[in-house]
Amino acid sequence: MPEHRARKHHQDRVAETLRLEIITMIEGELHDKRIHSCYVSEVALNPGGKSARVYVAVDTAVPDIEKAEAETVAGLEAAKGYIRYELKERMGVRNVPDLSFLADRSGRFQARIVELMDRARKRKKTPAESTPEAEQKPEAEQKTPPEPKAPAE
Repeated sequence: MPEHRARKHHQDRVAETLRLEIITMIEGELHDKRIHSCYVSEVALNPGGKSARVYVAVDTAVPDIEKAEAETVAGLEAAKGYIRYELKERMGVRNVPDLSFLADRSGRFQARIVELMDRARKRKKTPAESTPEAEQKPEAEQKTPPEPKAPAE
């Protein structure tokens, strides 16, 4: 089965260009109140190039992150036509893929997993230190020879 490295490379370049252009539009041109502070974490282009999934990560400093994610995705979906038109003009291509915006929660999930793993490590470390076996040392280690005294002058 032949490898299609050139096609894959082209799709990766198109996806990266889409990501950068959409980031630029979100930062400077889209003035919808629903779109919170966010960035495009990934653009997954389907193999045919007809559609793409745009993963948007919302800044975690927002008080109600789930509501902010829903509003941001709704705002971007509403601006989808404008975004596609601008992408066509900027990229100079004949066809722009159909975009679908999704909230990217992977960063939050990763932070939660790290937090839980840290808790488990602390919990595991605390009982091990307080067990009697850890406190008792072999007798050879308990008796340390006295340090030699320096001769008095």
